[in-house]
Amino acid sequence: MLADAVVSESYRFLRNRAAVFWSTLFVPVLGLAMAVASHYFLKQKMGELKDAKLPPELLQVGGPLDLGLALVELAGKAANPMLILFVLIGAATLYAGDYRWETWRLISARNTRFNLVLGKVGVAKLLSLVAVLLLLAFGFIGELAKGAIFERSYAFTFGGEEAGTFILSLLVSYVRVVQVTLIGLLAAVFTRSLLAALFTPLAVSIGQFFLAVLIMPQIGWDASDWYAQALAPNLAAETLLGFINGNPGGPTVATAWLAGASLVGWCLIPLGLSLWWFQRQDLSKE
Repeated sequence: MLADAVVSESYRFLRNRAAVFWSTLFVPVLGLAMAVASHYFLKQKMGELKDAKLPPELLQVGGPLDLGLALVELAGKAANPMLILFVLIGAATLYAGDYRWETWRLISARNTRFNLVLGKVGVAKLLSLVAVLLLLAFGFIGELAKGAIFERSYAFTFGGEEAGTFILSLLVSYVRVVQVTLIGLLAAVFTRSLLAALFTPLAVSIGQFFLAVLIMPQIGWDASDWYAQALAPNLAAETLLGFINGNPGGPTVATAWLAGASLVGWCLIPLGLSLWWFQRQDLSKE
């Protein structure tokens, strides 16, 4: 029954081509276009400086471009605010579309409420995964274009350590994107509004960003404190990425465990509250 809910939600969502494009393809394509344009602009400026007879060492662009290390770096930056914003377009459509079009009463008789919600969550998780992987793929193409534009050779350092860092960084970025979309699920169930499902996660995420960057240092909270990690999943994701990359003087093992628990908790609590409240709702007019 749960598989049926996932398949049916996938079928419905894929028919909404605008939501699919904006939530999965737009940010990767835009990022690639901006990267290529910036590389060409920088190449042009370097040519102008070369004509100005500057010392050659000032115009060097480096040695071989290491695509393996670039891939690891891209994985850690996959959960960027722009990607999350546009993934929320698709997630909000999934979570609040049946409220918007008053179709809950038509589908609720065909499956359990528990499965219907989890079906939507399953599709939103697949949507988030596709968006993250496409961003990674287009970012890699951007690195290839960078090497071609600046006429740099390529290298590929990707041993066991780099592979482990890449996989874990990609996992943290993916969970971070899913975590924000689950706040949208909670907003959709409690408010029955598509706009609330879209803008509530954004407002919460912006508030947590300012909490971690501006407020916590002012009130003397340290990033390693459990309450700091618990209140700011964005800080928890950054802590995990710092630990995975082995940054000098970075987070300890204990802090990394706190960060992981915070990120998982910010996924499970909104999901649990959404399921609980949805079971209590009257859908006779929805």
